[in-house]
Amino acid sequence: MLVLITYDVNTETAAGKSRLRKVAKQCVNYGTRVQNSVFECVLDPGQCLMLKAALTELIDENVDSLRFYYLGNQNKARVEHVGVNKGINVKEPLIF
Repeated sequence: MLVLITYDVNTETAAGKSRLRKVAKQCVNYGTRVQNSVFECVLDPGQCLMLKAALTELIDENVDSLRFYYLGNQNKARVEHVGVNKGINVKEPLIF
């Protein structure tokens, strides 16, 4: 399946800069960087679980954010979020 992974790591501290490097390195091991904090990864279900667990362990959920966009089978897109700044629910209507 094709998984688009995006992340936002708070780099105001040395620990944050270290987390950013570790997250990027982990993503490079599984996919292709298409923008600074965006990776396209073709993963089987096992690889996907391993990568998600590794990235979730690396970030600080109080200040960092991960988003996984599953772009796979039969046009069923799904989004998972870990950390701060949840964003919008893509399955609900947008009302402003």
